Amino acid sequence: MQPTHLRVHQFAGLLPGPRLIVTGAVHGNETCGTRAIERLLQALDSGALRLQRGTLTAIPIVNPLACQRGQREGERNLNRNLRPAVIAQDFEDRIGQVLCPWLAAHDVLLDLHSFNAVGQPFVMLGPRDNTGPLEPFRHELAEAAMAAALGPARIVEGWLSTYALGLQRRAQQPKDGSRRQSLDQDPHYGVGTTEYMRSQGGYGVTLECGQHDDPNAPEVAWQAITRTLALLGMIDAAEVTLHQPTQTPELLQLYEVVDREHEGDQFAKAWVSFDAIAKGQLIGTRHDGTPVLAPDAGRIVFPNTRAQPGQEWFYLARASQRRL
Repeated sequence: MQPTHLRVHQFAGLLPGPRLIVTGAVHGNETCGTRAIERLLQALDSGALRLQRGTLTAIPIVNPLACQRGQREGERNLNRNLRPAVIAQDFEDRIGQVLCPWLAAHDVLLDLHSFNAVGQPFVMLGPRDNTGPLEPFRHELAEAAMAAALGPARIVEGWLSTYALGLQRRAQQPKDGSRRQSLDQDPHYGVGTTEYMRSQGGYGVTLECGQHDDPNAPEVAWQAITRTLALLGMIDAAEVTLHQPTQTPELLQLYEVVDREHEGDQFAKAWVSFDAIAKGQLIGTRHDGTPVLAPDAGRIVFPNTRAQPGQEWFYLARASQRRL
């Protein structure tokens, strides 16, 4: 039986302040955020943590159908093409109709995720201030400060602009009339929680807390929540123990996305996200034997051996010139 509601918790400080929303389990098999939010609720209810100012909203399970099934998606990827659907065609559309107004009513978003392969936590950062058509934005400094404060030693920018390049290429492919292809080729399909938040005048980051089953991932999520609350002045920083970062974060810029074109496309090795690659290095081979080579030195990001034809196979990143 499909779930029929979202569980939303809200706390209002007695002094004015920012409106922060924290989300977990946007993907149903990414539960570290859920566990950290449950810890947050207990800390607030017990008085171990005291909200001094502003409004805190927490949604421990954003996609209850995917969570119920123990998988990434319910009927499709909620973190793509997120917007209030005029006519809901699937479960994720119905979530979007409820979630989007909640996001729009807040100033800041912390979205907690995890990933499938082994790797270290990292933060996904939005664009620089701009008035362009793709993702106009005016909170670059505040969002960068938030990303730098969360703790992970790696920050990645350039998601939506890189995804837009892939969408342009997909638009040239023959149409098969399927719902999945129409979503994959929709100009809004790169828009997830943080992108929608920025479109509504706010800012926020996605924190990838580690591998799905990493026992330390819920602690990474918890540290991120308390760091964000302290940064925004919503709690007294003296009330929480914050592990200080030991190094300046590495900042990477996504610049390319490569789709899997055929089920016979294969990687040259078992890549792990953020593995270093050299210019001209063999990344994989197309089903017809055509080599896929790295156009530049950098790192491979989000390699997906289970990608369906027509969907993203891997991303490429290189050192960013941006300074936080």
